[in-house]
Amino acid sequence: MTGVRKGLAKVEVALRWDPSPAGTPANDLDLVAAVYGAADLHGTPVHLVHFGSRSPDGTITLNRDSHTGQGFGFDEVMTLELNRMGAELRRVVVGVVIQHADGSPAGPGESGRKTFADIGGTGIRIREGHTDLAQGDFASVAGSTAATIAEFSRDASGAWSLDSADLRGSDADPEEFTRLMGGRR
Repeated sequence: MTGVRKGLAKVEVALRWDPSPAGTPANDLDLVAAVYGAADLHGTPVHLVHFGSRSPDGTITLNRDSHTGQGFGFDEVMTLELNRMGAELRRVVVGVVIQHADGSPAGPGESGRKTFADIGGTGIRIREGHTDLAQGDFASVAGSTAATIAEFSRDASGAWSLDSADLRGSDADPEEFTRLMGGRR
C-alpha cells in the first residue's frame, strides 16, 4: 500500500473480499481499530472498535459489516472522525482479522483456520473525502490470519496524519491481535 498525508479530519477505511466458493464455509473478515492515549501510545488501547461496537465518543463507527463478502464493492467500511477525537487521544491503529466460519477466533493450528492466501479478491482502501490515501491487498501477508493496515497519529499541533499504510501480518487470534497490534514496530 502507498500514501501518507497530514492534516486529516474524517477518514474512511474500506475492506473487500470475494465470497467463498459454493459449499465451503463463508469468509469473514473484520475491521478493528485500537485507540491509544498520550500516556501509553504503544501499550493498552483506551478503547477498541470492532463489529458490534463503536468508540464511546462516537468518533469511530463501523458503517458496513459483512460476514460473507457478498455484495458489490467494499464489504466493510469504518469511519474515523479524527478531528472530533479528544486531545488526549494520540494514536489509532487499524487492523483486519479473519474469523472462523462460526464466528469464533481462528488461532494458529486450529482447524478451520484461514489465511489471507485462502481468500480471493481482497482489497483495502483508505480515503479522505474523494481522495485515496492508500490502497492495496494482502499479498504481502498471505500466510497471516490478521494484519495491521494503517496507523494514524496526532502531532503536537493537533493535526492527524496517516503515518503508515504498510501491512504487518500476524498469526495471533483476534483477541491476542488486539493486544499486539499497537506495539512498537
